[in-house]
Amino acid sequence: MSEFMVSITLPLYFDEEFVTLVPKQRMMVDNLMAENVVRAYTLSLDRTKLWIIIDASSEEEVIKTLKTFPLIDWMNYQIEGLAFHMQNFPVPAMSLN
Repeated sequence: MSEFMVSITLPLYFDEEFVTLVPKQRMMVDNLMAENVVRAYTLSLDRTKLWIIIDASSEEEVIKTLKTFPLIDWMNYQIEGLAFHMQNFPVPAMSLN
């Protein structure tokens, strides 16, 4: 498997249909994160850009995943293969109780 960065541009203004699909989008992303397909999901403060790191075997598989998103019709995206992606996960403090 490889990791891919998906850079997404969202519309400046959201119509009613978009807003009603947001909960379904969040549920879909939560499920994909639980399955370790989506590794990171980041939204810009102005809500016009979204960055997703997806674990997939090919760019075609990334596109297949993106097409399952409820909000895909409002997304313009670019896909880049990644050499690596690092995350800093702090180790929880040990309890001696």
